[in-house]
Amino acid sequence: MKTKTMKELFRTEEIVKLCHALNSKIRVDMLQDIYRNKGISLAELADRLHISKAAVTQNIKILVKANLIELKNTPGKHGQRKICYLKENGFIIRLKWNFDPNDMYEAEIPIGQYTDYKVLPTCGIATTKSMIGIEDDPRYFDAPSRTQAGILWMRQGYVEYRLPNYLKENQHPIEIQLSMELSSEAPGFSENWPSDIYFYLNGTELGHWTSPGDFGATQGLYTPPWWNINWNQYGLLKLLSINQRGTFLDGLMISPVTIDSLKLHYKSELKFRLAIPDNARNRGGMTIFGNGFGNYDQGIKLRVIYRETPGELKHGLEPSDFTPNI
Repeated sequence: MKTKTMKELFRTEEIVKLCHALNSKIRVDMLQDIYRNKGISLAELADRLHISKAAVTQNIKILVKANLIELKNTPGKHGQRKICYLKENGFIIRLKWNFDPNDMYEAEIPIGQYTDYKVLPTCGIATTKSMIGIEDDPRYFDAPSRTQAGILWMRQGYVEYRLPNYLKENQHPIEIQLSMELSSEAPGFSENWPSDIYFYLNGTELGHWTSPGDFGATQGLYTPPWWNINWNQYGLLKLLSINQRGTFLDGLMISPVTIDSLKLHYKSELKFRLAIPDNARNRGGMTIFGNGFGNYDQGIKLRVIYRETPGELKHGLEPSDFTPNI
């Protein structure tokens, strides 16, 4: 069974763009064909659907505007070819929200900006230009250049990140969302290599997700050309949500841990850990993809939704470095 990536939409303009993009049989056919044929060109798409190149171009623009697909130029026999890739496999549309859409902040954490780690080989870390140190030597996870990392992997262990807390004194979190691209870590790569990846916040276990494999049969959309073709290429985009009903992954509950049970406030530390613990049933390792690797070109995206309580604001930090569209 294929694991779907999900993106949550609640902003009116995003929902309108999505509905407009899907309000056409031709565009739905195009999306299905792009899904079945990763890396198909615009010319090939026109031939397969028996429509003109002009019609393909016109409809592709609508799909790009709705953030459904991405175009990439690659060399061809007769010049540059425009290649199509899906950005998402699924969407969650929320029509009813119990908060003001303006009551939130967002940030993106580079995958190499961890504040604690413990890793066991096989392991490694790399930027978009080169390896950091040598493979299977955990000491290089301390290298200063790790903040530029685009990929890191381990057979067992964890990495922990300090998430920014921009809440003010009269603001109380009602949901935390984290989006990241993950896979297992197999020798070389293996499409069938299950691994239980656990999530923690401030030491509380939030639940786990079983990655189905370590994917390398096709090249990652953003994975650089120098990367070994016999290594993993991309992961799956996962959306972790902790709210007042429990903890969810891609919209499915994975544990009853609620955000209220974490007792978070404007002075709280937010320590987020990804781990392959000793007691995991499937210890198949973990790979985290960041900017310049995989299929999504992103770090760990954070969204904190909060509710304000009446009263005069005394203290607090101003949100900064926002990164929209988790």
